[in-house]
Amino acid sequence: MLAYTMSEKRGDLDLVMYRLSEKLAQEGWKAAGIVQINSDCGDDQPCDMDVKVLPDGPVMRISQSLGRDSRGCRLDMNALETAVGRVTQALNAQTDVLLINKFGKQEADGRGLRNVIGAAVGLGIPVISGVNGLNREAFLNFADGCAEQVEIDVEALYAWFVKQTKETPQNA
Repeated sequence: MLAYTMSEKRGDLDLVMYRLSEKLAQEGWKAAGIVQINSDCGDDQPCDMDVKVLPDGPVMRISQSLGRDSRGCRLDMNALETAVGRVTQALNAQTDVLLINKFGKQEADGRGLRNVIGAAVGLGIPVISGVNGLNREAFLNFADGCAEQVEIDVEALYAWFVKQTKETPQNA
């Protein structure tokens, strides 16, 4: 029960995963995980990266401002690990689905939300993750043949999730 979606278009994964989290909440499903909310900093600068810890927050900044001409990694590892801890605490038997905005470099290297994904799969909780092209191979190796690619579309991802569960939303 592991799905992934991909896009080459900048910001697409973030927007689709955020909208999916909203649809799931509106339909009464309990999601755990994180979705990314980017703050636009203009065409000549990278955006600030904020994540919302599902289901109810908080919103946390996971990027560092390294200066206009910096080329280094902007990810704030301490902030990411704090978000991972909150997601770990939120994941329980009442969780209907785990959303992971992106299986990124940290997950590919065995860190980040990788263990949370494994825990959810072990509990039988469907997982939906965004994946970028750079980390697709690492994700597929991690998934060990158990992941299904789904179109980058809120309705397609929602339909995949509903197909995985035989229950109705907890708030229905």
